[in-house]
Amino acid sequence: MTLGPDLGERLARARADLRIGVPVAVRAGAETALVAAAETLSPARLRALRAAGPTVLAITDWRARTLKAHVYDGDLTRLTLPEEADAAWVRAVSDPAADLAAPMKGPFAAERGGDAGIHRLALRLAKEARLLPAALVTPIPAPALPQGVTLLDLAEIAAEAGVSPLNRVISARVPLAAAEAGRVHVFRPEDGGEEHYAVEIGRPDRDAPVLVRLHSACFTGDVLGSLKCDCGPQLRGALARIAEEGSGVLLYLNQEGRGIGLANKMRAYSLQDQGFDTVEANHRLGFEDDERDFRIGAAILSRLGIGQVRLMTNNPRKVAMLEGCGLGVTERVPLAVGRNPLNENYLDVKARKSGHLL
Repeated sequence: MTLGPDLGERLARARADLRIGVPVAVRAGAETALVAAAETLSPARLRALRAAGPTVLAITDWRARTLKAHVYDGDLTRLTLPEEADAAWVRAVSDPAADLAAPMKGPFAAERGGDAGIHRLALRLAKEARLLPAALVTPIPAPALPQGVTLLDLAEIAAEAGVSPLNRVISARVPLAAAEAGRVHVFRPEDGGEEHYAVEIGRPDRDAPVLVRLHSACFTGDVLGSLKCDCGPQLRGALARIAEEGSGVLLYLNQEGRGIGLANKMRAYSLQDQGFDTVEANHRLGFEDDERDFRIGAAILSRLGIGQVRLMTNNPRKVAMLEGCGLGVTERVPLAVGRNPLNENYLDVKARKSGHLL
């Protein structure tokens, strides 16, 4: 037994470091590189990175296409930093907030050839830290690794790919407006990620298909009553439906903004104010249409002893992902609520571009 951090704990430390602007190190075979999140890196640390070696800016293919940069690595691009590039340049390339005001950002020189594994991990860590998906990568000699920097090994991470194990922390009775027979279970992932919750109403029979809703957190819709989406009505409608049937489970997954986090969701909203739809806004930021991982929901259901579900959803992707995790989905139960004049375009885009059945 060791008192030092294991892989999951080092990943958690790396995400926290990136959020506060501290670089981390990644080793891939004989190569070692310093990695820093573009969004949080200070000008002083950027200068130090550039002094340490040839630095590139890794961005996703979606962001590269917006910038009209060449994509040689499939899902990402490695941009060479011009000599005069400073923190403002890095931020302008990484963040689309001012794209329309200053559309001419190139020309860009994109690297080709060699392995982009470290750059791919850098973007993954930035996303998991709920930052803009853009990262600076600087190869350095292994002996030059700064003291105290969190070190990750790419091969070790690849071998451990998958959802972090989830442990039930506590369960307690919570009488709800929808049903007094409510119980909340708190689940915490071992990798230090965000907690997720299961709201159980009544006593669902584990030997029969359980009525289940996988609901992703939406601060603006669930808490503030935003009219830009249908999340709040879906949350309340699902709880009401479960209460009406007498039993069921609602999973409240902390995957705000389709998995990009609240800050990036607000960035997407700002882009929507400029005329882009919800999918286009995500792409301009450098994200996929949907960054959520519903395997988390499947893991929680398994921990609750639920093997078959009647799934309340309009999203076929949720059905496919649960089935891919070995759960039986015996029925898709539609949940078409919450349409209003302010979210009609949003819902139409979900149906047209994301395949939601509305």
